[in-house]
Amino acid sequence: MATSAQMSVAEYLRSTFDPDAEYVNGELEERNVGEYDHNAVQMAVLLWFHQHDKEWRTRSVQEQRTKLTSGNFRLPDVSVFPRDLPVEQVYTRPQLIAIEVLSSEDRHAKVQEKIDDYIDFGVPNIWVIDPKKRIGWDCSTGDWIRKDRFDVQASPIYLALDELFRQVDANEE
Repeated sequence: MATSAQMSVAEYLRSTFDPDAEYVNGELEERNVGEYDHNAVQMAVLLWFHQHDKEWRTRSVQEQRTKLTSGNFRLPDVSVFPRDLPVEQVYTRPQLIAIEVLSSEDRHAKVQEKIDDYIDFGVPNIWVIDPKKRIGWDCSTGDWIRKDRFDVQASPIYLALDELFRQVDANEE
């Protein structure tokens, strides 16, 4: 993952990157994207939540710029927001769920930095999925807790990895 020279927040916000990049501590950080497994799982997660958005009163989006309280801007692979949270072009309030799908180039320390940022921002549910190993972790507390099913406490909202990967496989047939 390459990092560019320093830039201002204003410059970052008026710039377009392909793929979009994160802004961390005054520097542009490219994101690891473009691998088929990553993209297929990210799309499946997005579609999973999209099909339940009305029922669960949520709004799910991919790679949504979110301004954290630290002044950093992160782009979770999938964000799930409560439907009653007003839509912002760049979100300034925490999502209900931030989901990161790992790429082969992702390093634990860099993913942990994102998790720590999400925790500091107040995101209550932080989930990480490894598409190669087909496993996931609930990182909401900062610890990596292996899960086969993610649940949002006191709600019907969930993501079951066996169902998710069945859908990924079905799309390949």
